[in-house]
Amino acid sequence: MKTLILGGTREARELADIASGERGFDIVSSLAGRVREPVLPVGAVRVGGFGGVDGLREWLSENGIEAVVDATHPFAGGITANAAAAAAALGLPVLHVRRPGWTERAGDHWIRVPDLAAAAKALGGLGDRIFLTIGRQGVAAFADSDAWFLIRAIDPPEGAMPARHELLLARGPFSLEEETELLTERRIEVMVTKDSGGALTEAKLTAARTLGVPVVMIDRPALPAGARRVGTVQAAWDWLRSQR
Repeated sequence: MKTLILGGTREARELADIASGERGFDIVSSLAGRVREPVLPVGAVRVGGFGGVDGLREWLSENGIEAVVDATHPFAGGITANAAAAAAALGLPVLHVRRPGWTERAGDHWIRVPDLAAAAKALGGLGDRIFLTIGRQGVAAFADSDAWFLIRAIDPPEGAMPARHELLLARGPFSLEEETELLTERRIEVMVTKDSGGALTEAKLTAARTLGVPVVMIDRPALPAGARRVGTVQAAWDWLRSQR
């Protein structure tokens, strides 16, 4: 069964690895191409956009795709919506893989907001030294702030940047010791992050809790209405096998 895995996440790579080793599956993984040196999955890989819903629908049809697994980042709302619409137009089964979001614990001080614009507004009065850990996209939403920002990303952001900032280019995961040291040395007063979920990047939240640093937590965009969702690679693999 020829399957398109929309990837870029650990879950997508793990699923591609499992399915590629199983007889009866022909896997193509797709990456958006926003990271210069992505970690590639096993098997066939395409990099770049499809050109919206119409472009994706055409690509799925021309390449004989029989099932679609959307295992993109929880904040990749555009491609998720396009995948649901294109698959529906062709009558293809589609599954959305989303790891569970983070849960606030005792000692946390989280301010939940719906989007980047709301996150920028929420910073008023919280502190003047901000750790911005949202990736390179969306940094422009904070460009008008007078605060100082530590901006951590894999690749440099494009577009407007806050006037006062330090850019830290690094690829995680980072240990609790590293995150605690970073927050302490940079004298961070507020953290801004997305509710990506997962244990690999949770150390920054533990460090913030320990140091009493408030966290502006950006909520995930909603999945398309009626979307079928699972939270683990095993559940995704079970679904994919059931489609044969």
